[in-house]
Amino acid sequence: MAKLLTLSILLSLLVPAHTTRTPDCGGILSPSGLSYGKSGPLCAGLHLHFCSSRNQINSVKVTELSLSLIPNAGLRLTIDVDLGITPVMRLSILADLHVEMNPEGNLELVTSACKPTVEEMQSTEEIERHLGDARCQQTPICLEVSKLLLLPNEQLISLTAQFPITPSCQVQYLPLAAPVFSEQGITISLQTTFQVAGMAIPLPVSPVPFSMPEPVSSSPSHLTLAFSEHFYTSLFFALETAGAFNTTIPSPLTTATIAQKITQVGSLFQEDLPVILRAVLRSSPGVVLEEGKAALKLFLTIHVGAGSPAFQSFLSVNADISAGLLLSITDTRMTISTAGMRPSHIREKRGKAALLEELFLPTIREEVPAQMNVVLSEGIFLPHVSSFTYTDVSIVIHKVRNKTFKLLPAMFDLKGTQEQCLPPGSRINQSLLL
Repeated sequence: MAKLLTLSILLSLLVPAHTTRTPDCGGILSPSGLSYGKSGPLCAGLHLHFCSSRNQINSVKVTELSLSLIPNAGLRLTIDVDLGITPVMRLSILADLHVEMNPEGNLELVTSACKPTVEEMQSTEEIERHLGDARCQQTPICLEVSKLLLLPNEQLISLTAQFPITPSCQVQYLPLAAPVFSEQGITISLQTTFQVAGMAIPLPVSPVPFSMPEPVSSSPSHLTLAFSEHFYTSLFFALETAGAFNTTIPSPLTTATIAQKITQVGSLFQEDLPVILRAVLRSSPGVVLEEGKAALKLFLTIHVGAGSPAFQSFLSVNADISAGLLLSITDTRMTISTAGMRPSHIREKRGKAALLEELFLPTIREEVPAQMNVVLSEGIFLPHVSSFTYTDVSIVIHKVRNKTFKLLPAMFDLKGTQEQCLPPGSRINQSLLL
């Protein structure tokens, strides 16, 4: 198996691969989606340290924390803080944020402007007495605001983590550029890469470019994720390279019963042995997304034989199989299962196709979907940051056509929660376009 895996990886190098970095998925966070971060007192605590040694601040209470979009620029962070001093003062902080790509290829939130102000003071002297001069007050306050970005930036780094699909296959989502901020929301483009046995595999080139579908203005969703048809083709190509679809299928037949139909088999085996079917892909699977449905096409070669561990094949047949794909979301995984799998007629060069269908087609029809579902049931992780999960998911596969290029994404509607920092019962509505 190790040699076969190495060979499949080497053969995949012969497949035309991405010559440039191009997106195959992405996401749009709507303006309403930003409201989930407004959580009253900041969960981690906002500890402000002022430079004046005369300050006696007993407590810091964040009464307001909100983010708003600045189209073509970034975000505006608004924080209102009640300072536990005598008299109580209200500190308001306005900070402009933007997202950039750091040298490691991760997205990073940075502060581009910061302006703290104090309201409802009794006198200018008291402002100076508690906060010091303006130059002294702004630097430490804005430094604390920058510290607030440490946790979000750690979470943004987790977006590019490698997620397992099978023990030998991993997926990784890489941002191609800093997000675009517009009135519709924050748009990010991602490229999916797959690793098999620790090696990145080159993927077939997408026949059409991918672009994010336009968000639906009437949709209540906060987050829209989009995955192209090519994303699914690449996923199945990676699973093929990892050998995940090479399956062994038990048969109710034995060599003796087969010999009654095919006499040559009797001379190959001196004793009556269980017949085993070994299915391998003879070419890459194909995925097609249509309006309201997704379809999978498999092109199998099935070796029929007996003996374990020394398997001896006495004939090989080709079988093309088509099936519907059912998509669902569990936590942060998209799980896949097959439905209505239909094996086509078995093809065999020596004119025994009808006989072989009679012998093996019932087993293929029953066992191939079952074993496929075992592989696919593990699913694939969706792009997400740490401490985030999707809940209350409804999925709609949607076919979108671009005026220039035909795009075939599917649409998911999701609701999710970010476990950390949100009060009990809080939710973030999401929509996932594939």
